Amino acid sequence: MEPIIFSKEQGIATIKLNRPNAYNSVTRELALLFISTLETCKDDPEVRVIVITGEGKAFCAGQDLTEVTSPDKNPGFVKILEEHYAPIIRLIRAIEKPVIAKVNGVAAGAGANIALACDIVIATEKASFIQAFSAIGLIPDSAGTFFLPRLVGFQKASALAMLGDKVPAAEAEQMGMIYKCIATEQFEGFVSKVAGKLALAPTKGLGLTKRALNASLQNNLEQQLDVENDLQIEASETDDYREGVAAFLEKRKPTFKGS
Repeated sequence: MEPIIFSKEQGIATIKLNRPNAYNSVTRELALLFISTLETCKDDPEVRVIVITGEGKAFCAGQDLTEVTSPDKNPGFVKILEEHYAPIIRLIRAIEKPVIAKVNGVAAGAGANIALACDIVIATEKASFIQAFSAIGLIPDSAGTFFLPRLVGFQKASALAMLGDKVPAAEAEQMGMIYKCIATEQFEGFVSKVAGKLALAPTKGLGLTKRALNASLQNNLEQQLDVENDLQIEASETDDYREGVAAFLEKRKPTFKGS
């Protein structure tokens, strides 16, 4: 059974982690295939939005501990961090297309932080988020110490990281950790609607927006104003901008081509 199920339809690429019996925990095989699939999506002009989700009851339970405790299969922490999680996080942020985390169940450890690195996180009401690292004497990785404080504040992030509290999706939405918590019966339809809207949106402009938001994480006000100026000029030269203005003036729905 392949550890990743990939599909592409109408501009939407879906990456489904496929180890349901192990709550989609990450092995070296899964991680490397995840990375190569993200790279394919990055370079494919037909892909205009990426959805990451899990098969079965979990989104991702983080690292597969049976692998790291195996004398034969353990890749070691250096490889796990430098060749698995860091490249996944860097790609999610570097791909200038919207990346949606479709959190269908528990997201724990690295699995939670992979979700939080995405542009939009939508979770079913049955989902939960756990910084599970402290329970085994580790620190949050996969950029957890970077994104979590920026999403929920320093004090809350410290408590979640140290106590390892299980955060239900509804509470995660309330504290600003995720975009939306959706009732189970509406979950699939809601994510499809959001992904479909983004697939028809001005992809180049969304990519530039993502680049600007990435830059804001380290810039001061003056630096960020310069970034906005440069990227807005670049956006104003796109076909999608011209189409958007024409559609507005002609009082019709725009047809964006993502260029």
